[in-house]
Amino acid sequence: MAKQAPQSDPVQDAPRVSAPQHAAAGVPAVLHSLRMAGEQMSARRTLAVLRKVNQPDGFDCPGCAWPEPGKTHTAEFCENGAKAVAEEATERRITADFFAAHPVSELAQRSGYWLGQQGRLTEPMLLDEGSDRYVPVSWERAFEIVAEELRALDTPDGAAFYTSGRTSNEAAFAYQLFARRLGTNNLPDCSNMCHESSGSALTETLGVGKGSVSLKDLYQADLIIVAGQNPGTNHPRMLSALERAKRAGATIVSVNPLPEAGLERFKNPQNARGLAANGTRLTDLFLQIRLGGDLALFRALNQLILAADGGTDEAFIAEHCYGFEEFAAEAAATDRAEVLAATGLPWEQIEELARLVLASEKVIVCWAMGLTQHRHAVPTIREVVNFLLLRGNVGRPGAGVCPVRGHSNVQGDRTMGIFERPGAAFLDALGKEFGFEPPREHGLDSVDTIRGMRDGRVKVFFAMGGNFVSATPDTEVTEAAMRRCRLTVHVSTKLNRSHVVTGARALILPTLGRTDRDWTEAGAQFVSVEDSMGMVHSSRGGLRPPSDTLLSEVAIVCRLARAALGPEDPTPWEEFAVSYDAVRDRISRVVPGFDDFNEKVRRPGGFALPHGPRDSRTFPTATGKANFTVNPLTAPEVPEDRLLLQTLRSHDQYNTTIYGLDDRYRGITGGRRVVLVNPADAERLGLPDGLYVDLVSEWKDGVERRAPHFRVVHYPVARGGAAAYYPETNVLVPLDSTAEISNTPTSKAVVIRFEPDTGAPVA
Repeated sequence: MAKQAPQSDPVQDAPRVSAPQHAAAGVPAVLHSLRMAGEQMSARRTLAVLRKVNQPDGFDCPGCAWPEPGKTHTAEFCENGAKAVAEEATERRITADFFAAHPVSELAQRSGYWLGQQGRLTEPMLLDEGSDRYVPVSWERAFEIVAEELRALDTPDGAAFYTSGRTSNEAAFAYQLFARRLGTNNLPDCSNMCHESSGSALTETLGVGKGSVSLKDLYQADLIIVAGQNPGTNHPRMLSALERAKRAGATIVSVNPLPEAGLERFKNPQNARGLAANGTRLTDLFLQIRLGGDLALFRALNQLILAADGGTDEAFIAEHCYGFEEFAAEAAATDRAEVLAATGLPWEQIEELARLVLASEKVIVCWAMGLTQHRHAVPTIREVVNFLLLRGNVGRPGAGVCPVRGHSNVQGDRTMGIFERPGAAFLDALGKEFGFEPPREHGLDSVDTIRGMRDGRVKVFFAMGGNFVSATPDTEVTEAAMRRCRLTVHVSTKLNRSHVVTGARALILPTLGRTDRDWTEAGAQFVSVEDSMGMVHSSRGGLRPPSDTLLSEVAIVCRLARAALGPEDPTPWEEFAVSYDAVRDRISRVVPGFDDFNEKVRRPGGFALPHGPRDSRTFPTATGKANFTVNPLTAPEVPEDRLLLQTLRSHDQYNTTIYGLDDRYRGITGGRRVVLVNPADAERLGLPDGLYVDLVSEWKDGVERRAPHFRVVHYPVARGGAAAYYPETNVLVPLDSTAEISNTPTSKAVVIRFEPDTGAPVA
């Protein structure tokens, strides 16, 4: 019997609050995974699909991008991975009858959680101009509608082609080729909103905008610093790697404004010790830093390293680095009082970390959005690179930079050319392979795409996966911008809010998921993905698709390209649509590191992409060396009666996909509209625990941005800061408040005030 979707939205007015937990996973994680899977699938289907997650002959988890170990476990997935798989492999279905019963105006009043719980989309749907209901449409007509709107544009730059991180390498390559054959580099993607700051900083300093470490390096490290990251919720399989590193002798330091259960202690559910005992204590030293204080912390560490006898690797610096003298002079002059004010840490604790660094030969720094979503995010990551370069911790086994990516192929999509500012070498290779001159003018990233829609310059918005409306900042501005489009199109597996905030016309194009079997007239197909550490491997689903009418992402792109570019376009779109080997052959001749792609990707475990800084200490930067940089200390200015808000995920969430209404590790149950405030700050501001308030952000444009009806929760966050879940608080993030250089929204640095609950409708 098919699983039934909920018919009513759960009431979220009264979340229950208990003490935060101090350990992650264990038996509760196993039970919660099974309960979530059981709500979506039969027991037989659950067993069939979970045993293939992250296996060499199975499919890549549609959740995070953490890599697989060389020898996979029988259950090579985490709690949140099981939730992601259950959501995709669900037996719930959305048919035309659903849309006939629910007009768009009604669906727009539903929560994102309710929309996502309705099940898999099964047929193409069209919302025509002036209508309030989606109706079925044939694939041929859907593609022709998109082609008509594209041909009607004054310029190809009137269209934007967004990509989610779950898109496969093959689909991403075909997608960017189509956009560039059309004549635009408007290829925004989810990287623009998360790790763009990492790519910008690493490209400038090391010459490669990716991490330099492998799982093997983590296991060999002496010291691992985890800064601005919560692996227990966002990358739970990382806890297994940290546990292995700890047992091999590594010291682990956590730097974060919130204590996180997963970094305190890990109860590994894959072994008896983890299930039965207290598990493994992971963090040896916890630095509870103020929001935005990481640049000052690493600057202070660099000052202490420079002052220590034998603290630097002089031979490495002399042979491989540029700009050391200017950097060293700036670091030596660092003011201790300025560091203490920015970090909120006692100097003794910073010195303790410095001693650990000086006692360690091999150091890795891991980070995520806690570092990348600030105004000074790029300088912060450049300072992290300075820190590692000082002691030669790049290009050494067991050492390096480790930006931990989110979506499972967000890094691969960028490798395949999903980038609004492509390099000349990539465009040259693409043009040579396909016999055309690609556009050279830089396109629009995600923030600039919103501005383009707002200003009427972008009239067609096409999304390959994702939930753009809910993932982006300044919700009211974004939604108004989306509604100005002539056409909005979403290639999706499930329903989300972006489907109900539409242009004059809208299309929903349902696609195969990672778990689905992909057959074409050429036989069984598979796709490939790149993980957070530059390993490329295959992914093949085994479940019967939810509908016989579904098309793969590759097929959707190729059939659309033919409809839009016409029969005269020489690209073999028809061949690409049925044979992904044909796509991979072309990738092998365009993208560096993918030679013999079809042969290498069929190897169990896949293959590693080349990385000059890691492999040979060669740095393809402008100077030909690893670049030290000078990064002036900055800190957000927050008035005395305000707090600095960071947006974050709950444990029952992955990006904008809400699996449930609990945040087990933080002690929040049955609701998401909570704001976590330090008790001392709460007392100072007159905010008793349990009080309901409106959150109002403040920025230099003077516009009031309000998120109503949040319950105050006294919580051990760093003084001066607060935390609340997104996407509910994305409305507070100003569109024009972005990181220098990367243009990433500053979602970890929002100045807010608290006002009495107005009873305003909750979006």
